[in-house]
Amino acid sequence: MVIKKLYTIGLLTGLFSQHALAGPADYVNVPNVESGEKEIDFKAGTAKLANGERAQQSSIGFGYGVNQYWFTEVYYQHEREGSDAVSIAEWENKFQLTETGKYPVDIGLVVEIEAPLNKNQAYELTVRPLFQTEFGKVQLNGNPVITSTYGPNKGPTQLGYQWQAKYRWKPTFEFGLQGFGGMGKWNNWDAADEQDHKMGPALFGKFDIGTHQAIKYNTAMLFGTSNGAANSTFRMQVEYEF
Repeated sequence: MVIKKLYTIGLLTGLFSQHALAGPADYVNVPNVESGEKEIDFKAGTAKLANGERAQQSSIGFGYGVNQYWFTEVYYQHEREGSDAVSIAEWENKFQLTETGKYPVDIGLVVEIEAPLNKNQAYELTVRPLFQTEFGKVQLNGNPVITSTYGPNKGPTQLGYQWQAKYRWKPTFEFGLQGFGGMGKWNNWDAADEQDHKMGPALFGKFDIGTHQAIKYNTAMLFGTSNGAANSTFRMQVEYEF
């Protein structure tokens, strides 16, 4: 059973893999939705690029569980690479498509729209099917990522992935691995030495601070495993749930 679950996640991730270069603050989506939950979400990340420049990304958002199947969230995001900067408004919607734990693999879907606040920048539509399975205290996630751009400076549709494996030691401290990557155009992958793949150790946890209130965190130190990836990336996410 354990081998079968590992194979399922690996196959799903591999079949659909890869998107445009993942931003330094990107995080791994999970399919679960809780009705009525509200959250304030902060994300940040910094990456040392192969050309010596540094890319930075941060965002602040508010989300709400509309019902047991739909969670919606709006963000303000800021990105900088070298001397170039852009501000973005983002709307993310997550849909839980299967009942948690009913099937060997939980399935969800994220649809995300990014609208740049700077002129002459493309709009971005991202779709992420979400897959999660577990055995004992081990949880596995594997998500393909499909990204299309529209408007000025439109680019080709990109294919990417995100995954994580974590050991749920105790609620306040869990540990594991995360990975992100991209192969370029969905129908014409980049040469192997130009693809973007990175992975590294990650920490997770949740602290209950009152009735229906909690602070969740996850953070990772990622290292490029291909020539097209950033040399190193540090990312973190903190959520206040109420």
